[in-house]
Amino acid sequence: MLKYRYWFKYLLLVILGLSIVITQPSFILAQEINKATQQQKQAQLLTQKGYEQLNQGQAASALETWQKATIIYRQLDDQKLLTKSLINENIALQTLGLYPRACNTLLSALKLNANTSLCANTPQQPTESMEKLLTAAINKQITSPLNLLGLHNLGEVLRRLGKLDESKKILSEILSVAKFMLSIDTSGIMLSLGNTKQDIYKQARNQYSEIEEPISQKKFVNFIQQQVLESLDIYQQVISTSNTPKEIKLQAQLHHLSLLVDFDQWLIVESNSGNTQLASLRTKITQQIQPSVALLLENNSVFSQLPTSYSVYAKLNFAKSLNKIPGQQFHSLAIEYAKSALEKAKSTNSQRLQSESFGTLGKLQLELSQPYFEQALGLAQSVQAWDLAYQWQHELGILYKEQGKYKEALQAYSAAIENVTQVRNNLLSNNTDLQFSFKEKVEPLYRDYMQLLLTDYNPNLERIIQTNERLQIAKLENYLQCGKLNLVALNDLKNLDSIPSVIHIIDLGNSIEVVVQSPDKSVHHHSVAPKLVKFHADHLLRTLQDQNFANTKIQVILDYSQALYNLLIAPIKKYLPQNGTLVFTLDTSFQSLPMGLLHDGKDYLLKYYNIAETLGSKVRQPKLLPRKQLRALIAGLSKSSPSFKAANAPSYLTELPSVLEEIANVKEQTNSSLSLINEEFTYNRFIKEVSRENFPIIHLTTHAQFSSVPQLTMFFSWDKPINLLEFDNLLKQKNQINEDTIELLVLSGCETAKGNKRSALGIAGIAAQGGARSTVATLWRVDDKSTALLMKEFYKELKDGKTKTEALRLAQLSLSSNPDYSHPYYWAGFLLIGGWL
Repeated sequence: MLKYRYWFKYLLLVILGLSIVITQPSFILAQEINKATQQQKQAQLLTQKGYEQLNQGQAASALETWQKATIIYRQLDDQKLLTKSLINENIALQTLGLYPRACNTLLSALKLNANTSLCANTPQQPTESMEKLLTAAINKQITSPLNLLGLHNLGEVLRRLGKLDESKKILSEILSVAKFMLSIDTSGIMLSLGNTKQDIYKQARNQYSEIEEPISQKKFVNFIQQQVLESLDIYQQVISTSNTPKEIKLQAQLHHLSLLVDFDQWLIVESNSGNTQLASLRTKITQQIQPSVALLLENNSVFSQLPTSYSVYAKLNFAKSLNKIPGQQFHSLAIEYAKSALEKAKSTNSQRLQSESFGTLGKLQLELSQPYFEQALGLAQSVQAWDLAYQWQHELGILYKEQGKYKEALQAYSAAIENVTQVRNNLLSNNTDLQFSFKEKVEPLYRDYMQLLLTDYNPNLERIIQTNERLQIAKLENYLQCGKLNLVALNDLKNLDSIPSVIHIIDLGNSIEVVVQSPDKSVHHHSVAPKLVKFHADHLLRTLQDQNFANTKIQVILDYSQALYNLLIAPIKKYLPQNGTLVFTLDTSFQSLPMGLLHDGKDYLLKYYNIAETLGSKVRQPKLLPRKQLRALIAGLSKSSPSFKAANAPSYLTELPSVLEEIANVKEQTNSSLSLINEEFTYNRFIKEVSRENFPIIHLTTHAQFSSVPQLTMFFSWDKPINLLEFDNLLKQKNQINEDTIELLVLSGCETAKGNKRSALGIAGIAAQGGARSTVATLWRVDDKSTALLMKEFYKELKDGKTKTEALRLAQLSLSSNPDYSHPYYWAGFLLIGGWL
């Protein structure tokens, strides 16, 4: 009986044990379901909290909150909500100005290849390749509202990265898809497309201000009009559609007004400069401004219905537009809206919002501008918003200067330049506003500071040189739309056997400043009134770029070159050695002039000195080219090619029969070189050879054009023109395979765009993008027969161990001593940029 009882007890335990084993998975599953439900609720709460934080202007906190939600959704393997959370993260990153990170976050959300360079700060692929890539990416996406939202955000962030063609491509394609999906409201996509077209207009307007050649000017004027009218039409469609959400409608109205006002101001400037064809268009634009203001005032209540941060920005944008419209009533309205924005900003914990509000009021209320700017600056500094801080420091610098407080003004300007440099060098962000308004907002900061430094009885010349150096490099980086260039200041160069004299020619508007650094490190300064200098410089440039230059009497050239020598060089001649190397850092007005052509009344400057130019007095460490490194990739066109018929090709392109002689001469003087001639010199073959082999020298003898606009800076292969951005991509591919620097890049048969003082910037751009230690190019389209002779002599001198500048100088002098080629047309246009050794 006892045994039976124990047996029964064990049986119960076994049954209980079995029941536990059987029910445990269900129990664990129930626990897991409960845990997953709790995690999902937690993630939902975090998502909502992030929205609230963003609406209060706390983008950094919102990002942190959404990142926590993303982790949970990843743990839950909820792909849909994970995608949505990553899109939220991107919104916070965009608000913080961290556009490359925002872009990469979207690529992750959309499961696209993150190694496409799509999110890089600088264009790294030809537009054709990128367009194919984007089309494939869009087609790959499942047509769902969530994926369209992700692609919409990708279009937005690409616009902010300055990749406007790519942004336009994505937004246009998803708009065409979304129109057939009844559940999708397309007004937001249309608004973004309108904004992208407005940015294309701003970019074109900015480039137009740098163009002086009439043909390109006309093309850009037509393009600018087209972009503005298309953008205005899109905004009007959004505004006129009855079911457009009121928040999006308000944004469209604000952008519509802003564009009308901005374009109207541009039309005024153009009309005043003599462009009478724009008068009727300006009348149409002007007539739309007041109705646009009235419509916004009618919808005044919508401003307050927006989330706090959006409401502040909307009011500030309206205030800025109102302030640009003539009339006291508009100015008063602008102040009213800016004050309202400030009160709204104060209700948040966002110092950035408050800083922008105070700064805007400082520009509107001049009698209170100083305390407003000081408050704006303090708030910006407290959150390290350097993109705002430099603006308020610049404004304070102007005020202090007007008040005669030069010490305070110098401090403000110096701090502003440090901050704008920090903003431009920050590779994690990208500021298209700085790109589009560089000439209006950034460049004056540097020039005003240099003028202020010169008011001192004993000016700090080293600081002036440093500031000009920063300006010239910033201009080049802005032209290239790239990050920080890897260049070394001349003062920081090491292991030089001989130190050259450096001459800085700086155009400050009301004076031309010539600063010379002698080999003994002493610094000297000479100031010239600008009127005479610019008169002779402009006339000399016109003469050099005239199609009949070869037939111009030499005395005509000497009249201008002697006058410039007497104004610029003669006053500093006593600080220069009798011979040696001169390194010029030239401001925009002088970059298309060959300094070796300046004449002292007895001879050209080139007779006494080797001459080089630098990129803002910065170079790659100069290095003598050893004889064993005279290996060259030589590519050229001697006959007309299909690329000459490209849409953007200049009309003057002709055959260059002497190119064959030049290539033969270069091959003869170099070691184990490879040549690509005519049909062999295709784009793909050139890429292949540059990437595959380590050629210290790349010699291109083909038509090329340099312009102040990157898209118009190009050289011609057999099948297509290769523009600056494509060349940059090509050299980056080479650097990934082989890190050896190109020691010498020669661009023979090229020219700067006619009538454009700034077009030599394109030569500097090619040199910088190519990563070449030294670059030789020509400022005008020289005779191909004489060029073949000059290049033969140049390489012969290099083979004999001469430095690059000395070899070029001796080759030029040799050609000029030939009775057939003594005219400056044949020899004076050759220019060496970068390392002179």
